[in-house]
Amino acid sequence: MKKHIVVLTGAGMSAESGIKTFRDSDGLWEGHDVMQVASPLGFHANPELVLDFYNQRRRQLLTVNPNSAHYDLAELEENFNVTIITQNIDDLHERAGSSTVIHLHGELLKVRSAVDGSDIREWKSDLLLGDLCKKGHQLRPHIVWFGEDVPLIEKAIDVCKVADILIIIGTSLQVYPAAGLMHYVPQQTRIYFIDPKPNVNHHSNLTVFAEKATVGVKKAIQAIMDL
Repeated sequence: MKKHIVVLTGAGMSAESGIKTFRDSDGLWEGHDVMQVASPLGFHANPELVLDFYNQRRRQLLTVNPNSAHYDLAELEENFNVTIITQNIDDLHERAGSSTVIHLHGELLKVRSAVDGSDIREWKSDLLLGDLCKKGHQLRPHIVWFGEDVPLIEKAIDVCKVADILIIIGTSLQVYPAAGLMHYVPQQTRIYFIDPKPNVNHHSNLTVFAEKATVGVKKAIQAIMDL
């Protein structure tokens, strides 16, 4: 059987494609209180502001492309079973060719009913006030906002429990529950952590590459191939 590689990716994975990160000094929250644009209360108080915020993000996403790290991970599927668990809301993993991607925090190119969470649809244009679901409710970005449950976290935990190898890329491991996923992998699982400013506690079988994604992913893959 092929070994199972689980990859946990954060904002640093897509930064080299031109996607701004949320937590950098020039990040997306500039000029916005996070609760104004990423919470149910914010959406209720000023839906037009929230819709415009994500419309800008969506427009930008459609102008960028996957970087070499995205393609390198997709190519791993030739020799391994690979599951991508991402905190990112972009579709760059899919565009690069990865076939199994779990989006913990939702997807920017999808929208859903503000009332019926099961009514989800693809959406690549601007989302406007007055765009309604089939039951007549306002559509909202298909994003997990602060204060909302992370519906796919249990699925991600189950995947981590059977990981032979875990690769963590471009995440500060500060946002829960995603930050706790590495603690669910089996004790013997090899872990590769890739980030320019790694912030991770000692863990058995841990290898750290203090590199940006496009450099660190190549190094991690080489290390895996040399096992």
